[in-house]
Amino acid sequence: MHKSVRSIQRRSFSALVAVAFGGMAFTAHAQTSTTKMLVGFPPGGGTDAIARILAERLQADLGNPVVVDNKPGAGGQLAAQALKAAAPDGHTLFLSHDHTITILPMVVKSPGYDSAKDFVPVAGFATFVNAIAVSGGTPVQGYKAYIDWVRQQGGKGSVGIPAPASVPQFLVQEIAKKNGLDLVAAPYRGSAPMMADMLGNQIAAGVASIPDFIENHKAGKLRVVAVMGTQRQAAMPEVPTFAELGLSGFEEVPYYGVFAPAGTPKATLDKLGAAIQKAIAVPEVKDKLTAMGLSVGYMTGEQLAARERAYSRVWAKIIKDSGFQPQ
Repeated sequence: MHKSVRSIQRRSFSALVAVAFGGMAFTAHAQTSTTKMLVGFPPGGGTDAIARILAERLQADLGNPVVVDNKPGAGGQLAAQALKAAAPDGHTLFLSHDHTITILPMVVKSPGYDSAKDFVPVAGFATFVNAIAVSGGTPVQGYKAYIDWVRQQGGKGSVGIPAPASVPQFLVQEIAKKNGLDLVAAPYRGSAPMMADMLGNQIAAGVASIPDFIENHKAGKLRVVAVMGTQRQAAMPEVPTFAELGLSGFEEVPYYGVFAPAGTPKATLDKLGAAIQKAIAVPEVKDKLTAMGLSVGYMTGEQLAARERAYSRVWAKIIKDSGFQPQ
C-alpha cells in the first residue's frame, strides 16, 4: 500500500478514536454534572436544613452530585436572580417557599425577577405554617400571657422576623393592631441570626416558620405560643392556632417547592419532578421533614403554580389592607 494512503488511514482511524472517546467523555460529563440547589437564606436555618435533606436524597435518584448553594440576602432575591440568570438545563434549581416566589414581587418594586415569567415550577413537596415564639428569657408561657407581658412593658416591644416585608412582618402588624400594642418588626438576614438573638435573649419574641423553631421549642429553649393554619400542628399539638385565639385571616398556609429557569425542557422537568416525588416518599426523608414541622405531600408543577396563584390572591388583600407600599 502506498505510504500516503497508509498515512491517511492512520489519521482517519485516530480521528475516529478521538471522536469516540470524546463522545464518551461528553456523556460521562453529562451524567456526572453537578446540580446546584440554590437557597436564598444562610446555612443553619430551616430552609437550608430542608434543602440539604432533599439534596442528599436527590443525589442518589438523579445519579449526579446535588449541592446546596446558599445565596443569602434580600429575603431570597439574590438566589432568585441567580436562578433567572442560569442556563435552563436542569442543573440549577431553586428551593424556596412562598416569601421569595409570591410575597416579594408584591412588596418590592424591582425584585430583579418575575416569578411567573422567569421561573417554572418543578414540584411542590410540603406546606408549613408560620408561628410566634418567645425567648426562654421571658416568663411568658402562652400567647395571651405574651400580650399581657408586652402591656406590662409599656405596650411596646420588638419582634424578630427573618426578612423585611414578609408574611411574618404582616403578622406582627396584625397582632399589634388587634391588641392595641406598639410592636416593631425587626428584620434579620434569615432565621438563623434571628434565632441566635432569641436564644441569647437579645430579643423577646420572633415570628418565623415552624421548621425554624421546632428543635429549640422541643428543647425548651424557646416557646412557640401560636401557629397559623386551620388546625393545630401534629409536631406541637399543645400550641393553639391564631384563629383559636381570635386572630383570623391567617389560615392559608405557605408552601415549599423547587423551581427551574424558564425554558427548561419538559422532559427535564418531568425527570426532576419524578425524582422529587420519589425522594419525599422515602420513609427516612419524609420522617425528617415531618419532624421539622412540615406537612409533606407531592404537588406537580402545575399544582404548585395553582397554589401560588391562590396564595397570591389571599396575601394581595392582606398587604393592601395593611397600607403597605411597595419599596
